[in-house]
Amino acid sequence: MLGHASVHWFELAIPLLLVVWLDVFEVSVALIGFIVALGYAPFGLGALPAGVLVDRYGPKRLILCCLAGMSVAFITLAFATSIYAIAVSLLLWGLLASIYHPAGLALISTGVDERGTVFAWHGIAGNLGIALGPFATATLLLVFDWRLVAIALAVPGLLATLYGLRAEFDPTAALEADSTTASSATHETDSPAASSLFESSRTLFASSFVLVFAIVTCVGLYYRGVLTYLPELLNGLPALAAVDPPGELAELSLGDYFYVWVLVAGMGGQYVAGRLTDRIAVSRGVAIVFVVLAVLAVAFLPVSGSGVWLIVLYCGVLGFALFAIEPFYQEAVAVYTPAETRGLSYGYTYLGMFGLGSASIAVGGVLLESVSVRALFGLLAVYALVGAIIAVRLVRRPVVTTATASPNSPDESD
Repeated sequence: MLGHASVHWFELAIPLLLVVWLDVFEVSVALIGFIVALGYAPFGLGALPAGVLVDRYGPKRLILCCLAGMSVAFITLAFATSIYAIAVSLLLWGLLASIYHPAGLALISTGVDERGTVFAWHGIAGNLGIALGPFATATLLLVFDWRLVAIALAVPGLLATLYGLRAEFDPTAALEADSTTASSATHETDSPAASSLFESSRTLFASSFVLVFAIVTCVGLYYRGVLTYLPELLNGLPALAAVDPPGELAELSLGDYFYVWVLVAGMGGQYVAGRLTDRIAVSRGVAIVFVVLAVLAVAFLPVSGSGVWLIVLYCGVLGFALFAIEPFYQEAVAVYTPAETRGLSYGYTYLGMFGLGSASIAVGGVLLESVSVRALFGLLAVYALVGAIIAVRLVRRPVVTTATASPNSPDESD
């Protein structure tokens, strides 16, 4: 939970710093979008090798490297003298951040019995970081220079690293009922890193996992496209610009706090969806949420021209739906893949989510710069509808029966 909160604490602070960098370095939206995409891309692209390392060496040491490395990367931002130095620091952050999800989710999938509930709490921890990172960034920027803010944001990650050095746990507790599965999941010689990565990957993509991977990529494209530019878009809404903060808060960017509200509402979506993964087929849950996200993308422009309270409602529903999909696809990986390739499976998952998904940042920057906001949200709606269609195809695919299968996971082949 500390690791998940820390990863997203850093990740969602970047879009608010993006607004500052636009002014400080006097660059275009398209260029800054490319720079940020360069940082976010390895967050996903590095997940695959990280997943291989998790299967070979276990999750704890990798999570500790992730926490310490991300913190150091953010400290280096404070010493950047150009937008290109910013790009190098973000690239370093992305590489180190890529370790977390394969390691953390593999740990959950093999270490706990009630996966749905734990995914929910794990998701809430992530959303706490997602909400507090931008909130802390926006608030600190009112008082301090952005370079000091970058250093301050690194402190919680360093503290989490110190705690993690003392933490003890059994990463294979949920596999004890099946000694064969546990053995294959914990012995280096049986892992995809030690055997054939190619063969393990081919086996995964010959199964239902190929549909899960496509679904997660659609989630990543929507997630990155909407969250990266939402602070800038919200700050430009006439209804929010018309609200005058008190004199002592005259520099307050109201749109930044509406953005935080989106992320706070996501905590509710994480919890509700996490509980539902034990009760409904994950593919059906994914399809339903995708349809809601498509509707929300189409609704952005009409809502953006309305009053403050309708915008508040919209942001709450968007946050709830955007993060409700996460426990569903995380559980989908767990029920459609064998335990011995779980690290590799989550590696591919976050390659799609944050690696391929980061392409939406670069595309979104070009659309906002050269076309229109309508074009951006139209493309987001397409991503969601494609994801819903793929999820429908997944409904009748059989799940993988292992010792780690959730006790209430529905057999979707029925």
